[in-house]
Amino acid sequence: MNKQLLILCSVFLSGFLHAQSSPDITADELKKHVYFLASDSLKGRMTGTPEAAVAAGYIRDEFVKYGLQPGAGNGYLQNYPFVAEVVAGTQNTVSVTFGKIVKPLKFRSNFITAPFSGSAKAEAEVVFAGYGISSKKLHYDDYDSVDVKGKIVIIMRYHPDMANPHSEFDALSSFRTKASVAKEKGALGVVFVNSRLTKVEEDKFMIFQYDRAPLMKGFPIVQVKRDIIDEVLKNSGTCLDSMQEQLTKEKKPHSFLIRDCKLAITTDIHLVEETGINVVGMIPGNDPVLKNEFIIIGAHYDHLGFGTDGSLYRGTEKLIHNGADDNASGTAGVLELAQKFASIKDSLKRSILFISFSGEELGLLGSEYFASNPTVPVDKIAAMINLDMIGRLKEDTTLIVYGTGTSSIWKGLVDSLNRFCHFAITKNDEGFGPSDHSSFYAKNIPVLFLFTGTHADYHRPSDKADKLNYTGEETIVRFVENIAANLAGRPDRPGYISVPRKQGERSGGWKVYVGTIPDYSYTGEGLKITGASEGSPAKKAGLKAGDIIVEFGSKKITNIYDYVAILKGLVPGDVVQVKAKRGNEIIGMTIEVAAK
Repeated sequence: MNKQLLILCSVFLSGFLHAQSSPDITADELKKHVYFLASDSLKGRMTGTPEAAVAAGYIRDEFVKYGLQPGAGNGYLQNYPFVAEVVAGTQNTVSVTFGKIVKPLKFRSNFITAPFSGSAKAEAEVVFAGYGISSKKLHYDDYDSVDVKGKIVIIMRYHPDMANPHSEFDALSSFRTKASVAKEKGALGVVFVNSRLTKVEEDKFMIFQYDRAPLMKGFPIVQVKRDIIDEVLKNSGTCLDSMQEQLTKEKKPHSFLIRDCKLAITTDIHLVEETGINVVGMIPGNDPVLKNEFIIIGAHYDHLGFGTDGSLYRGTEKLIHNGADDNASGTAGVLELAQKFASIKDSLKRSILFISFSGEELGLLGSEYFASNPTVPVDKIAAMINLDMIGRLKEDTTLIVYGTGTSSIWKGLVDSLNRFCHFAITKNDEGFGPSDHSSFYAKNIPVLFLFTGTHADYHRPSDKADKLNYTGEETIVRFVENIAANLAGRPDRPGYISVPRKQGERSGGWKVYVGTIPDYSYTGEGLKITGASEGSPAKKAGLKAGDIIVEFGSKKITNIYDYVAILKGLVPGDVVQVKAKRGNEIIGMTIEVAAK
């Protein structure tokens, strides 16, 4: 069924389900919205799918029914492009030449092309480069004794210290990191091969899945089966098992040129672009001046589809990830709030935008697109309230509210309105976090993010509509109604506060802190940022939202993985030279990285 027909079906379903709907916020109506959005028929609402378009059509139809005005500039739907997946073309080939004997390999049987490989060709002599790791810090360099310029390198998976659960080699062992190092060393291409973790381990290919970063342009990368590489290594009197044993035992590289052997590689990889949809409705204010300022109430409506990207489900059966709490619950809250405020629109001074974002699960794509392409002046957005996973209020009534430090009014307002609700509120001052409010905080907009916490069903097929606490969600949505009503009517707009990052945080497997906030919707070369944390090394050095880091510590940055790989090799106090593209200009700066 095509997208247009599916959207027409949603019009009928919307009218059928809500013909008798009340302007009041009720548990029953929240439940109806969630049961539709989290139904099996919507197949997990993966961004870019026909089912996500149905969800967008359903939300739009509700906005129309409530009397909201179009808020996307040209209607209610704001479309944006994004990369949905990576596919292999028809021209993926590998052949091995021993002397005059040419052995072609079979795609998906003997080898697979890496999903981050560029589309390219390479034919050259072959170097066995161990684990492909180069680290001054660890005093280990597989490239120290060999020249790989103009060669194709064979690199083993994992690292020589796998028996150590806290090994510092872990940070240097990803496919992307190793490929980037090989390219930097002058190699023409990379062949990965599995080393063994156990004697009976299956020789599996890497997962062929888009990793949200640009392809390695002009650089071919493949993975070849162990038996083929063992045959290649026999020319040099060795095999993979013996090389792995030697490297593990000695922790010293043993790289070498493989005699009388050449490899020819052709890779053919393409990114598939799809369209994401934000749904935007508006209720204009009535004050002659304040109507030109906007409160945003938002939630993402997308989820994980069948769980191919971001799922925590480890079963083998392909199952729908319905996403009832994450985030049909927040979307239902936005719909109920839109209906409520539409019924009292004459009392509003400021205008309110109600936005349902897609692409959140793929890296805040929809909210970042709207924040960078707003349909109202961004400096006129007074505040953003984000609802994400508000359907699991527990018996202890714990409600988590992020962003309480992003404006001086938040804590007092939240506490005063909570006198009527009696939530056990846990406050977090920070404005950046793992949901759509981050995209607006990066634009210097005060934010609040309401959340009832993670649970055993998070990002699993078991996050179903019958597990939500709809009475509890009703109390949360009424609480948000009171907050939004206060913001829409108060004479002064909330003042923005930039909250410094808390010290002592540790994540990501490295010890240094720069304070850059990546733009995960960016698909070009370099690392584009949406901002820099207040008081951070990046902020002090002068990095700004929209800058694209192209060089860090004299190393070229083509994507976020290059950047992270460099951070993992730094220690607090290291001083690095940075180049960033700002508009059409390349600017230079110095950053002294700090401790996390």
